[in-house]
Amino acid sequence: LDGSLVVEASGPFESSEIARVLDMVERAAANKSPVERFITRFAAWYTPVIFGVAMLTLLVPPLVLGGGWREWFYRSLVVLMVSCPCALVISVPLGYFGGIGAASRRGILVKGGSVLDAMSGIAAVAFDKTGTLTEGVFRVTAVRPAKGVAEEELREAARVAEALSGHPLARSVREAFGTVNPRGIKATEAAGKGVRALRNGEAFYAGRAAWLRENGVENPSEARGDSSASLIYVGRGKRFLGTVAVSDVIRADAPRTIRELRGRGIQSYMLTGDRGDTAERVAGELGMDGFRAGLLPEMKVEAFRELTEGRPAAFVGDGVNDAPLLASAHVGIAMGALGSDVAIEAADAVLLNDAPSRVAELAEIARRTRGIVRQNIAAALGAKLLFLVLGFIGSIGLWEAIFADVGVALLAVLNSARAGRGAEASSA
Repeated sequence: LDGSLVVEASGPFESSEIARVLDMVERAAANKSPVERFITRFAAWYTPVIFGVAMLTLLVPPLVLGGGWREWFYRSLVVLMVSCPCALVISVPLGYFGGIGAASRRGILVKGGSVLDAMSGIAAVAFDKTGTLTEGVFRVTAVRPAKGVAEEELREAARVAEALSGHPLARSVREAFGTVNPRGIKATEAAGKGVRALRNGEAFYAGRAAWLRENGVENPSEARGDSSASLIYVGRGKRFLGTVAVSDVIRADAPRTIRELRGRGIQSYMLTGDRGDTAERVAGELGMDGFRAGLLPEMKVEAFRELTEGRPAAFVGDGVNDAPLLASAHVGIAMGALGSDVAIEAADAVLLNDAPSRVAELAEIARRTRGIVRQNIAAALGAKLLFLVLGFIGSIGLWEAIFADVGVALLAVLNSARAGRGAEASSA
């Protein structure tokens, strides 16, 4: 913090952020949905069957019913033209590409059509708290000196204790109270407990109440705080000076996210390693359907299963500890701007601007895309069946057959483009 740093980028382009995004886009194209895979398999046996039907149209009627070979040869050509599977094979992946494009224009990177298929049927979404529903930026919200202690003395002790710590809570204290000259200060930090700083032979402490008691500070348990903040207990020598309350801020669009999900019939839950009272406050303010607090990373997976009760569900997280659940959920969604590399790689979709409201938009895009794909399939099969019958009985010619093939394919392509326009329409 008080010097300069020269950084040399020694890694190849393939390790850069833009290369990772391009790689995810390429994998998205290869990651086919179940519907796309079914259509591919369907076309594999559909084409030879249609050739067989055309040959039967050519051979059976003249031999059984009598008639000119020329007429039935023409009808067999009409049947063959009508039955070409182009509209079916092309329009389905185009529908998913349209949905992926619509999501990307809204700042959502989707890793394939299978993700849209899964997202369209989810019944619940579980969120991590810190960095996902909240900004992950802590601010000092209250200063509570102990009895007989001046507030300025508490502030000074907190500044000294947190002078060299890189913890997010320590940074919030320095931002609120100012910094002190770090020269002459020697600090020792215990992960998950607190920090001890020595200046001119005098000890300053900041951290949990148990940390202060461990170092001989008297009566740190006398402090009381509300459930909306994390408390930093501060001590000097053997004296307990008071507490500093630090709160994380709920993201501005988080309440709207939960409302929009509920409006679509999707329940919302929160999974966090934070304290139960803090988690209860956040979940209550947002109007969520439930929460689990005090979870270790391996506990989140089981808690997710308990809350969602086996229903199709998505999970939204940002940290390394969220990666196991991002990988195992029906749909894993990572926060792209502040999210860890591990979380982004494990997720099925990435929110590039870290706005949780994009989750509701992704659910809407997925449902719209699924509807368009179903329309394409129904239109292609319905039109081909109708024109196939008409071609067999001789009611249409090759021009009509060409329309049934190419025309229906073009209509399906235009219908698929609606998936892309849906993003702008819904945001407007």
